[in-house]
Amino acid sequence: MKIALIADLHANRESVGAVMAHASTQGIDRYAFLGDFVGYGADPGWVVDLVRDHVERGAIAVMGNHDAAVVQGPLPTMIPEARQVVEWTRERLDAEQLAFLAAMPMSVTDADRLFVHANAFAPADWAYVLGRMEAVRSLQSTNARFTFCGHVHDPKLFHLTGTGKIGDFVPSDGMPIPLSEQRRWLVIPGSAGQPRDGNPAACYATFETASSTLTYFRVPYDTESAGAKIRAAGLPQRLARRLEHGE
Repeated sequence: MKIALIADLHANRESVGAVMAHASTQGIDRYAFLGDFVGYGADPGWVVDLVRDHVERGAIAVMGNHDAAVVQGPLPTMIPEARQVVEWTRERLDAEQLAFLAAMPMSVTDADRLFVHANAFAPADWAYVLGRMEAVRSLQSTNARFTFCGHVHDPKLFHLTGTGKIGDFVPSDGMPIPLSEQRRWLVIPGSAGQPRDGNPAACYATFETASSTLTYFRVPYDTESAGAKIRAAGLPQRLARRLEHGE
């Protein structure tokens, strides 16, 4: 089975559409959406409906912090821009869309795979896996061999040996990576809707379960159109610039 790993979609119809079109050429059997379907972008309803449609057909989906904020209210730690978009988004989703977000699980375990938005050690606290220390903590908090998470908008891969040695690296676009059986793995596919590593191309990854092979992809999309929608909606202008520059 080949799984598409798509995280941090952030209401970006242009980028998510490009990712889904690319994934359709990769022989995908199942989709896993790793949270933050809304926030920052101008098309929350379209993205929520897309994810909901795939969930109805067997996809995995977990709640992200922006999804939770829209249905529960923003956390005090959210920056003002994010809080503004949360309020704007809530007014543009209907009751069924809000109910779908509210019903999302914090994590899903499937065989030896854990799917979660932020981390395995405290999913509802939304702590970031920014480096090796957080990665070890996350990997030691689950028995899953593979942990797939979002929240961090840059693609990254961590591995933990049986002796407790942690390693990490930044993957290359389109390069298959065999994941050794002797290690445990934490996979961050990067953001489909708002990359922040200086490359504006959308991020996602695929995972082949039979061979334990992981492949990261970058997908160019129309950042100008996505940014223009943000500006036209009266949302913070910096959010449009971030898309155009991958910030």
